[in-house]
Amino acid sequence: MSELMPVTSSLQDYLEVILNLSEEKKVVRVTDIADRLDIAKPSVIQALALLKEKGLIRQNRYGPVELTEKGNHYAAQVWHRHNVLFGFLTQILGVSPQAAEEDACLIEHDLSSETFEKLIAFLKEQNIDAHYQRRKRCDLEAQGPGNGGRKK
Repeated sequence: MSELMPVTSSLQDYLEVILNLSEEKKVVRVTDIADRLDIAKPSVIQALALLKEKGLIRQNRYGPVELTEKGNHYAAQVWHRHNVLFGFLTQILGVSPQAAEEDACLIEHDLSSETFEKLIAFLKEQNIDAHYQRRKRCDLEAQGPGNGGRKK
């Protein structure tokens, strides 16, 4: 797996949420993202502007949000890391699904590619599917730039 782009963990969470929402819904709107992340719409708009600037999303003013090919690839990488970590934490370490979800959301952003690849190799040695899949959202600590983005 290639090294992740230099995008903040907060923006990675936005990409994950957009990816997950796009699989659940036909159209993803700012309101959907704000609701999923439990943050204020202005924070979402600010983060989306950064993602658009980086070429990771497309959005016309007040229109739906779509991942670009580059954004989809990047979001899929982050989501893959999340799923592998969730699987490792629950299947190998016996961590509860709730704690594993929270921990995977935190770890996925800071784990080096080298360590992640070693983790996949370890899982393969243990005959465990390294591409563990489950459909849950990662919505813990996506914060908008500046004020933290949380609704008050």
